[in-house]
Amino acid sequence: MTDSLHDFSVSVVLPVFNEEAQIGDLVRRIRKIGPDYEIIIVDDGSSDNTRTEAENAGATIISHPYNVGNGASVKRGCLQAKGDIIVLLDADGQHPPEEIPKLITHMADYDMCVAARTKHSQTSAFRNFGNAILNALGGWVTGNKIDDLTSGFRAIRRNCLYEYIHLFPKRYSYPTTITIAMMQGNHFVKYIPMDSIQSRKTGTSNIRPFHDFIRFVSIMLRVLILFSPNRFFLPLSLLTFMAGVCLSLYQWTVTGGIQAGGVMLMISTVIFFCFGLLADQIADIRRSKNEASPFD
Repeated sequence: MTDSLHDFSVSVVLPVFNEEAQIGDLVRRIRKIGPDYEIIIVDDGSSDNTRTEAENAGATIISHPYNVGNGASVKRGCLQAKGDIIVLLDADGQHPPEEIPKLITHMADYDMCVAARTKHSQTSAFRNFGNAILNALGGWVTGNKIDDLTSGFRAIRRNCLYEYIHLFPKRYSYPTTITIAMMQGNHFVKYIPMDSIQSRKTGTSNIRPFHDFIRFVSIMLRVLILFSPNRFFLPLSLLTFMAGVCLSLYQWTVTGGIQAGGVMLMISTVIFFCFGLLADQIADIRRSKNEASPFD
């Protein structure tokens, strides 16, 4: 990539829900470091004065009449953004906007730069443990090292983002989706360690640890099957084959013949293998369409 940073325009998109205590100050801090940045606030059905505070600070406002979800809000804000680079961050005080230039600096060489939490970040041990598990799963899915799969603080080239924005879930977790999609789509992703990331300052997080952990894993499997289905279906086919062989040998030893269970497992092996081949062809067609994107 040979683009100059001076050729980029920047849009900052923030999904918000009942963040009146700090949204005005946050917008002013963003404006201070980037006077030319487009700042889009997506108010997802707040019941307090979030919209008024954001408007008074000078942001562009998109309002939802009721809450539809974090992912849907990010998607709507990004589709309205005009910048060549779209910066995403949370409005709850976790992500200091003063670090935005640190992300932007690397965008001449990468398609997405992500602020990664470190051991020095002021985040809870429980959440760090959950994130470590998700990072490991995401690394297995993509075949790449992932430092912070669920970080909501990132900068993305708009043309790359638009290739995958239709995959965003309505609620959580768009960071998981876009990270795996970008890596599986052969885009360049850089993680930048940031000690300054901290726990939210006010309000209560809407994330439910167990429920949303299962949601994140299902999102990873969904994107994996979409982009690299054989990484899912081939191990599943092999596992079924091994189970079928073991069960058939046991049945032969005990009863002198192979029963229905062993036969069904062997048939399932062929079915899963064929599903993998078919899904891989479909994924290849989708990738070819993305490579021919009109936004390139």
